[in-house]
Amino acid sequence: MKGIVIYDTSSGNTKKIAETIAETLKGAEIETDLFYVKDTKKLNARDYNFLILGSPTRFGTMSFTIKSFLGKMKTEEWMNKPFAAFDTENPENVEKSRAENKNWSAAEKIAENLKEKKMNQYLPVLKSLVESKLKGTLIEGEIDRAKDYAKQLATKLKETAL
Repeated sequence: MKGIVIYDTSSGNTKKIAETIAETLKGAEIETDLFYVKDTKKLNARDYNFLILGSPTRFGTMSFTIKSFLGKMKTEEWMNKPFAAFDTENPENVEKSRAENKNWSAAEKIAENLKEKKMNQYLPVLKSLVESKLKGTLIEGEIDRAKDYAKQLATKLKETAL
């Protein structure tokens, strides 16, 4: 089994979460490649059994680069493969979206898009929280949450592979 973690980042936080997920999966003996979204031009879906996709949440949605990547994905190549989605976002936006019952999360929009491509969501989205200022840092404990998320994903992937 081999998977790929693809991310976009604006201040390095989403990259840290992506690296944590990829390293944790590798530690669970799941072959995993890690790519910055702009380095995926020659990506071949046949080389991968699952996809993990992450973006910072900017203006209530995913980055333009991730949106463009999703637009180029061929449904037939990824159909029925497992996926997970994650983002980094401001805690105030998380609370505001809950209070207003709106979907302002990059990860949730990524998940919707991948489900439309007939992929199978293996875990709820991971929202990693960043300090409330522009280009803030990850809130304490978010790396550990990403590790736990990746461990859950590894367990699920291994169960499915049997």
